[in-house]
Amino acid sequence: VQLQAFGGGLVQAGGSLRLSCAASGSIFGIGISNMGWYRQAPGKQRELVASITSSGATNYADSVKGRFTISRDSVKNTVYLQMNSLKPEDTAVYYCKKADIEGNYWGQGTQVTVSS
Repeated sequence: VQLQAFGGGLVQAGGSLRLSCAASGSIFGIGISNMGWYRQAPGKQRELVASITSSGATNYADSVKGRFTISRDSVKNTVYLQMNSLKPEDTAVYYCKKADIEGNYWGQGTQVTVSS
């Protein structure tokens, strides 16, 4: 199973980015898996940013509610994280995770840097 995350970059505060995570190599598509976006800032623990279950229920960290939106395209087997109104404290490496009965899998991470 491979998860390819991309879409990170450098953006000014208040700007937007959309992260994508494309899954491949699994018999379980993302539509029947629990998918999540996590982030890890330097010196901090990895934390959950947003998740979407196989039934479509979403969950967000309090720090990103109202600014970030997780979504998925089961045909493209890709999960997205739309990030708006970005803040310097959103700076981190963002990882996607796929979880189902096959196991837990992580993408390689994509750097998001928000300048003030």
